[in-house]
Amino acid sequence: QVQLVESGGGLVQAGGSLRLSCAASGLTFSTYTMDWFRQAPGKEREFVAGINWSGDGKLYVESVKGRFTVSRDNAKNTVYLQMNSLKPEDTAIYSCAADRAPLRYKTTESHIDYWGQGTQVTVSS
Repeated sequence: QVQLVESGGGLVQAGGSLRLSCAASGLTFSTYTMDWFRQAPGKEREFVAGINWSGDGKLYVESVKGRFTVSRDNAKNTVYLQMNSLKPEDTAIYSCAADRAPLRYKTTESHIDYWGQGTQVTVSS
């Protein structure tokens, strides 16, 4: 069966960095668009970043542009989210997600085929 397993979350001070990883198995990873979503307490889950199958197409939510970088290694079936200059408002559970469709501008939860279990990111002020 398909598994997406995130790692790399934790507690960091404002201004710090974290690198999330998501290891995929049970799917042809290189044919999937991979996305990162996050859900803060009391808020809806939101799209954070997405990367197309080849890695040359990327999209970000406005609030993370210039601070977060999404990348992938198809040889390792892994997608990454490098998060720099973290802010307290970045605190959330971060989940990776796989989408069979090409990268799209308005990716929502309804587009996702597979989800990871999520990893907690907490940014202290």
